[in-house]
Amino acid sequence: MCTRNMKTTILFSTLLVASTLIAADVPSPEVQIASAVLAAPQDLRDGAAVLGYSPQGELVKLREGKNDLICLANDPGKPKFSAACYHKDLEPYMARGRELLAQKVTGQKRNEIRWKEVTEGKLSMPREPRTLYVLTGTGFDAATGKVTDPYLRWVIYVPFATPESTGLSTKGSDSAPWLMFPGTAGAHIMINPPKK
Repeated sequence: MCTRNMKTTILFSTLLVASTLIAADVPSPEVQIASAVLAAPQDLRDGAAVLGYSPQGELVKLREGKNDLICLANDPGKPKFSAACYHKDLEPYMARGRELLAQKVTGQKRNEIRWKEVTEGKLSMPREPRTLYVLTGTGFDAATGKVTDPYLRWVIYVPFATPESTGLSTKGSDSAPWLMFPGTAGAHIMINPPKK
């Protein structure tokens, strides 16, 4: 039979082991910065702000920025590599998306909440085009500074754009830009280069 002190000791030990495992799995800030900025164009990497993860797994600012780009480091809790860089004006929209994910709100529901908040003026979203760069892969080798099986795609946010206002198709393509979520606050042009 477990006493209260034994239960407390077991709980504390479990939390200690879990926090040690989290700390061991989170790369150093230098590695996170080096991998995160790979999503950005070469000439914008040195000046980009970088968000990454603390040893406790919390999202924190790892580096202040000197230009208009914010890069988000790979989530060490995910099995595959994914880093993104985006214009700083998109940060309120991106931060709200992360907040909703933390509340387990995903998919179309997450999109609809943000779009409604933008439309109601509760969430800031630029009306002019802003770019997001997304670099994915199967992993990152810190020794070589390279992403394994890298794939870079571009997203250009054009809130409330339509096929009529852009001349773009809404049919997904790996050989031409196309418009996703037309007419919404989250409308964006997808540019997916063919995979090698």
